[in-house]
Amino acid sequence: MPAFGAVTADEDLIKRGEYNLRAAGCISCHTKKEDGAPFLAGGRAIESPFGTFYGPNITPDKETGIGNWSVDDLVRALTEGRGPDGRHYYPALPYTSYTRMKREDIEAIWAYLQSIEPVRLENRPHELVWFARFRPALRFWNVLHLRPGEFVPRVSESDEWNRGAYLVNAMAHCAECHSPRTRTGGLDPRLLFAGQRLPDGGTIPNITPDRETGIGRWTQRHIVRYLDTGMDPDGDFAGGSMSDVIEHGTTHLSNEDLRAMAVYLMSLEPIRHDVR
Repeated sequence: MPAFGAVTADEDLIKRGEYNLRAAGCISCHTKKEDGAPFLAGGRAIESPFGTFYGPNITPDKETGIGNWSVDDLVRALTEGRGPDGRHYYPALPYTSYTRMKREDIEAIWAYLQSIEPVRLENRPHELVWFARFRPALRFWNVLHLRPGEFVPRVSESDEWNRGAYLVNAMAHCAECHSPRTRTGGLDPRLLFAGQRLPDGGTIPNITPDRETGIGRWTQRHIVRYLDTGMDPDGDFAGGSMSDVIEHGTTHLSNEDLRAMAVYLMSLEPIRHDVR
C-alpha cells in the first residue's frame, strides 16, 4: 500500500499503527470489497436490522476524509463515539468495544492513517429505517450501553491471558458480531460470544468453549490456525465477513498474539446456544 508521507512520524510508530489497525478490523469496514477499491476510502456496506450503514472515508483527505482531524478527534471517535463536531456516531462503529483501547495504541493508528495516500471520495449516506435516523437519540443509547474506560488487566491472570482479553474485547471487538442483541440494540450480557442469528437467515457462530454448540472441541492450536489461515478443524474455510476479518486482520497478527487470543477464548464460560 502506498505511503503518502503527509506527516513525518517515527517509522516504528507507523508500523505499529498499521498492526493495530489490522487488529482492530478497520479495513473490512472502511474499504469496499471489490478489486481496485481505494484503500480505507469508505463505501463498504454494513447490513443491520436498522438498515444499511456505509463505512466512511478515513484517509487523510481534507475534504472527504479525516485530514482535518487531530489525534484527539480520533481518540474521541473511538472511545466516545463522537465526531469532531460533537455529533454522535452510530454504534456500527464499535466504539463500545474500542473505548477499552489504550490511548497509545490509538495514537499509533493515527500516525499510520496520516501516512497513507489521501483519497477524495465523498461518504455515502446511510440507508436506515425512519426511527434510526434521529441521531440525538444516540445520547440515550450510550447511557444504556456505553461503559467508557481503558482495559484494566486482571492481576490474577497471566500476561498472555490479559493480552488475549485486550485483543478480543477491545481491539478485535469479537463480541460485537458474535453476541445477540437486546431490543435496544445493545449486546445481550447473558450470551456474550455465544453467536447470533441474523435477520437474513444467516448465522454467526458461538465461540464460547461449549462442546456441543461452540468451539469446546477445538484446541488452542485450532484457533490459532483458524485466525491465521481461515481453516477450521474440519478442513472447511471461513466465509462471509469472517473471511475479510482474517484476510485483512488476524492473519497479519503475530503468533504470540493469536495464541493469546486463543488462551482467552478457551477461558470463557461455556454457553450452550445453538444458532444453526
